[in-house]
Amino acid sequence: MPDIHLLSTVLPLTALVLGLLAMLHLLVHQKDHRSAGFWAALILLSPLIGPCLYALLGINFIRRKGRLYRGSIGPAYRDPPPQCPLFVQSDPVLAERDCGLAVALDRISRFNFTPDNEVIPLLNGDEAMPAMLEAIRSARQSIALSSYIFEAEGIGAEFVSALAEAHRRGIQVRVIVDDAGTRYSWPPVTRVLASLGVPVRRFMPNRFILRLLTLNLRNHKKLLIVDGVTGFTGGMNIREGNMLARNPGHPVQDIHFRLRGPVVAQLQRAFAEDWTFCAGEPLEGPSWFPDITSVGSVHALGVVDGPDEDFEVMPTALFAALNAARQRVCLLTPYFLPTSILMAALKLCSTRGVEVIIVTPARNNIPFVSWAAQTLYPELLHAGCRIYESPPPFDHSKMLLIDDGWSFIGSTNWDPRSLRLNFEFNVACHSQDLNQRLFEIFSRKQQESTEVSEATLEGLPMPERLRNGFARLFIPVL
Repeated sequence: MPDIHLLSTVLPLTALVLGLLAMLHLLVHQKDHRSAGFWAALILLSPLIGPCLYALLGINFIRRKGRLYRGSIGPAYRDPPPQCPLFVQSDPVLAERDCGLAVALDRISRFNFTPDNEVIPLLNGDEAMPAMLEAIRSARQSIALSSYIFEAEGIGAEFVSALAEAHRRGIQVRVIVDDAGTRYSWPPVTRVLASLGVPVRRFMPNRFILRLLTLNLRNHKKLLIVDGVTGFTGGMNIREGNMLARNPGHPVQDIHFRLRGPVVAQLQRAFAEDWTFCAGEPLEGPSWFPDITSVGSVHALGVVDGPDEDFEVMPTALFAALNAARQRVCLLTPYFLPTSILMAALKLCSTRGVEVIIVTPARNNIPFVSWAAQTLYPELLHAGCRIYESPPPFDHSKMLLIDDGWSFIGSTNWDPRSLRLNFEFNVACHSQDLNQRLFEIFSRKQQESTEVSEATLEGLPMPERLRNGFARLFIPVL
C-alpha cells in the first residue's frame, strides 16, 4: 500500500513538472506557430507522454544537435565571393530578369555560382545506376559515396562489388550511409563493405536511448563523386526498386543527375564535411579536389541544408525562387506538405498570374502523408494552382522549375522533415536547355496524371475527410 500511495503521488507530480518544463521551452523557443500548436495540445492533453515526445522529436532539440554536428568539424566551408553576380551575360534582358534571384541564392548558400557545367538527367535506376557503376569502375583516384538508403542486395550488391574492386585496385574509397538507411536490408551494407575492407561509416550510429535522441537527424544526401570531376546527385537511393526494367516487387520512379564541371567540387566539399564528422579524417589534395575544366553551359550552385548553421537554407532558397517566378512554376515532389510560408508563396504566384502546376503521387508509400496533403489542396486550388496526382508506380522524383531558365534538383522533399530536420544537398541550375529538358519530363508526368478539382475533394466520403483531417494534425512531425 505505501508503494501504491507513493506512486500515485510521484507520477502526477512528475507529469506536472515535465509538462511545465516542456511548455516553458515551447513558448520561448518554438518559432513555427503550427508546430507550436501541435506540441502545446499534445503536452496539455498528455502531460506525461507529451513532454517525452517533445524532448525526442522537438525541432529545437534537433537544431541544437545539428549545431553539435557542425561544431565537431569546425566552421562551415565558404567560397570566396563571386566577381560578377550578373552571370547571364549573353542576353541583357535575361541578365536583368535573373540577376536578383542569382544574387539572393548566392547569398543564401555558402557556395557560389559556377559557370560552364554539364547537368544530365537520368531517368529511373535503369539509366542512373549503370552510369554510376560505370563511373565507379573507371575511377582512377578517388570515390566518395553518400546515400540515405543503400541496400546490400539486388543492384546494391553490384555497387558493393564495384566499390570493393575499386578498393582492391588502390582507389581511395569512402562511403557514408545514414544509420536509419542501413536498416532497410539485412545484413547492413556497412557491415558487408567493412568485411571487404572498404572504408565506410554510418551517420550517427547511436544505440538504444541515444539513437532515440538523434532519431530525426538523418543524412538524406545522395552524392557520388568520382575522381573529383564527375558527380551524381538527386533523390535516388540505391535500391532494387529503382530498377523498373527488372520488375521489382516495389517499383519506384525517380530522377538522378550526372554533373561535370566546377560545381562537382561543391558536391565533394559537402561529402568531405560529412566524412570528417563521421571518421575524423579530412579529405584534401588533388585526389579529392583536382583542377576541373569547363565542360558545359549550365550555371550551377550547391545548396547545403541541415539543422546546423544551414538551418532552413533550402526553404529560404525555394521561397526566393517562387518570389522571382514570372511565367510558370512546375513542382514535382513525392511528399507535399509545404510550410505555411511556402504555401503562401505558391498561392501568391498564382495570384500574380504565374502558372503553378504541382504533381505528386496519388498513392504514396507513406499513406499518412498523402492523406494530410489532401487537406492542403483546397486553398491552393482556390488560389488558382493546378494539382495533379500521378498513378503508380510511386514517383520519388523531385524538381522545381521556375520560368524557362531555372531548375532546382537534389534530395529535398517538400515536407517538414526534409525542410527542417534532414541534412540535404541540392543544386540550383540556370540553363534554358536544361530547363527545357526537365520541362519535357515534367509535362509527360503531368499528362499521365489526374488533375484534382475542388469538386472532387468536396465529394470525398465523410470517413475519408475525417481521416485526412486527423492526419493533418501530425503535419509538423511528418
